[in-house]
Amino acid sequence: MKAIELIGVSFSYHGFENNILKDVNFSVSYGEIALVSGFSGEGKSTLISIISGIIPNIITGNITGEILIDGKSIQGYTLSQTCHKVGIVLQNADSQIIHKIVEDEIAFGCENFAIPQDKIGIQIHRVCNIMRIDKTAQTRSLSGGQKQRLITASTLATGQKILILDEPLANLDTASAKELMNILRTLAKAGYAILVVEHRIDMVLPFVDMVWNICAGVVKKIENKQEYLLSQAVTINDNSNFHAKGKILFSVNHMGFTFKKKEILKDINFEIYEGERLLLLGENGCGKTTLLRLLARLYKPSYGNIKQFIHSKFGNHKKSKKWFKSVGIVYQNPNYQLFMPTVEQEIAFNAESKEYAEQMIHLFGLEDLRKRHPQSLSEGQKRRVSIAAVAAGNPKVLLLDEPTVGQDYKGLCELVKILNKLHEESGNTMITITHDMRCAEALCDRVLVLADGKIKKQGDKSLASQFFQE
Repeated sequence: MKAIELIGVSFSYHGFENNILKDVNFSVSYGEIALVSGFSGEGKSTLISIISGIIPNIITGNITGEILIDGKSIQGYTLSQTCHKVGIVLQNADSQIIHKIVEDEIAFGCENFAIPQDKIGIQIHRVCNIMRIDKTAQTRSLSGGQKQRLITASTLATGQKILILDEPLANLDTASAKELMNILRTLAKAGYAILVVEHRIDMVLPFVDMVWNICAGVVKKIENKQEYLLSQAVTINDNSNFHAKGKILFSVNHMGFTFKKKEILKDINFEIYEGERLLLLGENGCGKTTLLRLLARLYKPSYGNIKQFIHSKFGNHKKSKKWFKSVGIVYQNPNYQLFMPTVEQEIAFNAESKEYAEQMIHLFGLEDLRKRHPQSLSEGQKRRVSIAAVAAGNPKVLLLDEPTVGQDYKGLCELVKILNKLHEESGNTMITITHDMRCAEALCDRVLVLADGKIKKQGDKSLASQFFQE
């Protein structure tokens, strides 16, 4: 039986004449996992917003055609009525997490669905086991990947048999991505209908039954998965020459960090050199983001120290506006950094000059988006804007937490080229966290691998490919 079916569906947003979706015929059956793939901005988010009832209940526009969920038309349905049939896990995990404790977060959705109290505890235990989450953990302490597993668990707990996951692998390491896809495969065998929107198609294709491609609002079924994978693959050539060590910029000495009695980092020792590209690798929850925030002086070490040699006036404990002009950090979640009314103003806000802001708009290919509100963009576009806005300040040190999330293959290659070009022209020191094996080696000269809060390995860029093959 078909769980989702769209028949001749077209849609345009309120105030716009052009259709974002054009005469779409699309379906997913119970017992199947379907992949929707395509370049950023082609209509994927619009498609799942229609299926989940966000359109037209929250976002308005002109919609034609027929939308069937569980074999019934949802025309006239409230958002609540559709949500009882369709569970959705969005790209941005933080926007879906409300409570401080994992157990309370999962219980919240169950209570909204009027699940009996005696059954909620059973559901929490079941989904926490499935998703490998500690129900007593604080949600604030979770890594990006762990938060992704939490919101997936929360959706599973409410019992809908139709699940939509938007970029579920974005912040997951390779092992966690495979684990999640195996879980989804098991759920499909149990009769769930699962729709996955994902750019990391090399990770998803072995697990899915059906592939749909969306391009310029037109949705087509892909018959040959292997040919499709090859057609989407783009080789990233890295011809950079930044291998020589400059002076030491950071010296990390016997440094550790504890949060809520949990030791996140333990006795860390290493140096960062001027002009190098350093890559931080490791499984979800190993401490990569924490280390990046410590380097940015957003956190203070619990013991040990981080000495900086960028400029003597900064000292080793003081943080200031001048410090953050020299050390720029791009967060894992771009929504934390985007606050101006237009893309143009966002990039100009912290720019070294008006001229340099214009250079960043051009370098990152944002000319057509300059008058758009940053929060109206796709997640991939937001990511580019957040990087461009920080880069416009021309920092000496650029800290990047998962910069390629939300990028299709074409966008991924373009962004890697942009980051390396920016590095070459500015001479900055670039420190990157990524789980994306497609681009890891092209973004670094040197690699640190973290595990259990410690540095497990360090070496040249060849260590990146070794890490993902292990």
